[in-house]
Amino acid sequence: MLRSKRHLYSNERRAVAERVYALLRRQRTVDTLLARAGARLEGRSTTEQDLLRIAASRVLHGETPERVSTTSGLRSDEVRVLDALPGAAAALEALPRAERFAVDASLPDFLAERFLREFGDRAEAEAAAMNERAPLTARVNLLKSTREALRERLRSEGVEARETPLSPLGLFLETHQNAFALPSFREGLFELQDEGSQLLGLLVDAPPTRVVDACAGAGGKTLQLAAQMKNRGELFALDIDARRLEELKRRARRDGVHNVRIRPIPPSGSDVAAALSDITDRADRVLVDAPCSGTGTYRRKPDARYRLTEAMLAQHVERQRMLLDQFAPLVRPGGRLIYGTCSVLSEENEAVVAWFLERHPGFRAVPPADRIGAELGAKVTTGDFLRLSPARHGTDGFFGAILLRDR
Repeated sequence: MLRSKRHLYSNERRAVAERVYALLRRQRTVDTLLARAGARLEGRSTTEQDLLRIAASRVLHGETPERVSTTSGLRSDEVRVLDALPGAAAALEALPRAERFAVDASLPDFLAERFLREFGDRAEAEAAAMNERAPLTARVNLLKSTREALRERLRSEGVEARETPLSPLGLFLETHQNAFALPSFREGLFELQDEGSQLLGLLVDAPPTRVVDACAGAGGKTLQLAAQMKNRGELFALDIDARRLEELKRRARRDGVHNVRIRPIPPSGSDVAAALSDITDRADRVLVDAPCSGTGTYRRKPDARYRLTEAMLAQHVERQRMLLDQFAPLVRPGGRLIYGTCSVLSEENEAVVAWFLERHPGFRAVPPADRIGAELGAKVTTGDFLRLSPARHGTDGFFGAILLRDR
């Protein structure tokens, strides 16, 4: 939407976008503090509500009420509300932890309860990290470049980059330029991909034989797997959304990927088994990067937390179970099924894996260190699983499990 505002310079559009995102990350916090400071949002137009919210967000991010009021065109009663915000924020500290955490983290109550249960004493730190801006992260396309060569190329294009500390494929880009407009991107030298997502892709350790990306979507991880396979073998990209697979085709051409076999599949039922009969029991690796709540991606999609409901969360869990049931038969004896989500909730992660293993005794979990090495594994695993979070690792929240099928 902001790109259509031609009277704004690109740096102005970025500034506006960042203020809006900052508000979305803390909207529950802002609305609660505004109410405590005497504002009555329900009696205002939508435009007035949003203007006051953005002004309050600026104050809560460190600007003085005087500066915000003079640059926002607020009425005198609205200026008094801004002046009362610091006192309202201080009063928030007197609330019981559960109530305070939900407001301070800007989470719906049911999600706040889960965050407290998942993270315990680290919940506040994780919520704070979740509400920070995510870095711009690139994954080098090893079919066309190396990380060091890409870094030098980016420098020649005016973009400074530094290596990601966990993924051997990643670079943090320090730029205000549009990364998609860079010549190096148009030539397919890199893709934008969070470091945690890169690590989940590394768990697959795809050999140049027969690999399946079962929920490929537009193909971020598919392209990473193709590079792991050095463009050899067969990489089946499956999805129920044919439009997203068309986007994968375009990206594959740009990245110089030739070993992908793109295949739309039916949503569910016996038709799926029939559509996949030619690769049943034949895949060395099957990645199920399952649709989920997205609770690990709130740095990038801050408004998603306000749309999620408990009923939707339960639906995600049912779908995740169905997908594992559906795609496990593709794994050959001795092959591996890799299950991943961008969720931090154990009910979508460890609990789904436990449910699957109980139903499929021919599979067992193996530690990620088997694929990514002991040193990296020690940094990013909890028990037998990949477990990443914004506060501990600086990545989006991710979960990954390697499930080995017995021979």
